[in-house]
Amino acid sequence: MSDLFPSTTPSAPLAERLRPKHIDEVIGQSHLLGAGRPLRLAFQSGKLHSMILWGPPGVGKTTLARLMASAFDAEFVPLSAVLSGVKDIREAIAQAQQELQQRGRHTILFVDEVHRFNKSQQDAFLPFVEQGLVTFIGATTENPSFEVNNALLSRATVYVLKALSEAELGTLFDHAQQSELAGLAFDKDARERIIGYADGDARRLLNVLEQLQTASKTAGINKIGSAFLDNTLAQSLRRFDKGGEAFYDQISALHKSVRGSHPDAALYWLVRMLDGGADPRYLARRIVRMAWEDIGLADPRAIQLTMDAAQTYERLGSPEGELALAQAVLYMAAAAKSNAGYVAYNAARAFVAKDGSREVPLHLRNAPTKLMKQLDYGKDYRYAHDEAGGYAAGENYFPDNMPEVNFYQPTERGLEAKIAEKLMYLRELDAAAKKKK
Repeated sequence: MSDLFPSTTPSAPLAERLRPKHIDEVIGQSHLLGAGRPLRLAFQSGKLHSMILWGPPGVGKTTLARLMASAFDAEFVPLSAVLSGVKDIREAIAQAQQELQQRGRHTILFVDEVHRFNKSQQDAFLPFVEQGLVTFIGATTENPSFEVNNALLSRATVYVLKALSEAELGTLFDHAQQSELAGLAFDKDARERIIGYADGDARRLLNVLEQLQTASKTAGINKIGSAFLDNTLAQSLRRFDKGGEAFYDQISALHKSVRGSHPDAALYWLVRMLDGGADPRYLARRIVRMAWEDIGLADPRAIQLTMDAAQTYERLGSPEGELALAQAVLYMAAAAKSNAGYVAYNAARAFVAKDGSREVPLHLRNAPTKLMKQLDYGKDYRYAHDEAGGYAAGENYFPDNMPEVNFYQPTERGLEAKIAEKLMYLRELDAAAKKKK
């Protein structure tokens, strides 16, 4: 007789069913888990220590923490910084104390997304880590240098995990197919596209395979090709954290490729960010900044071109407006470079911040009233347009008794080379005028 009340226990997801049970089953992270490597030695040491596992999603952070608990026969208490608060931390600590008193077992306190905890929440762990009551293992996708308190960071070893390579994802793909997807075949193109879709994320790969398995059963097919993928999977975006480490790394790569005069690399990073869901308006602002910071007066056309590109995007939106941003990036990468204006501005800011408040010389002051004229405002001012060549050679425009400063040092590149020639000529006129005095 069939069961009228079937079990309501949900089936574990494929990613959970394939979670490694032993360190030797872990795919990837050979730089940490290979013979003689740091995490392998940590497993072999016989002594637990607190650690931060830093890496992108789906690379095995939770798995390694669980394996550590299993290897050392420790209680595994997980917390999610997204869902937990100080109350949950206290309960976890109480559970650790009870486990130690009643069963003599040590506890690994695993905190996923530890960067989501604020300072007070992170501080709550410290006394119990120092007492040795718990071994703290934090997982984060963000740079712990910025997101984890120094006090906690100083008590934990940081291990950097890497996204899985295509070869490693291929190994995981084959393992999943053999152990859990029996009878389901994939053509070569579909396999490559699925691995590319995963983009270094093992969990994402397994979730997609599970989704395809369900879809194939519904469709009554046993071989998956590109057409089936297109009909089954929603449009994908590559991994791109719009406020995290990957975001700033890619912005940095774009900026440095432009500065380094490499149009193809600059275009690649721009398209990577657009493909990953970056806000084109934000990119437009950064592109305009690059023009001012790294192109400067060597090619002022870049400044106007980037402004036009930003306005074009505002009018056309995506995807048409993205072409304007792309061409602006290509132009900047190929343009003459100068940061002389940027350096001069920062030097002037630094000087003014340290210098006193000097008065404006009388000859540079405006004199709109009779009293001001009587007080010698504007006296002996030389109107440049009335001077030979439109230049008042030897005139002083700085405050009286201010030391000589040269903030702006134009380069010999692009239009700035012409600017440098003119300024040199004007300085020669100044020197000659001073000799006459």
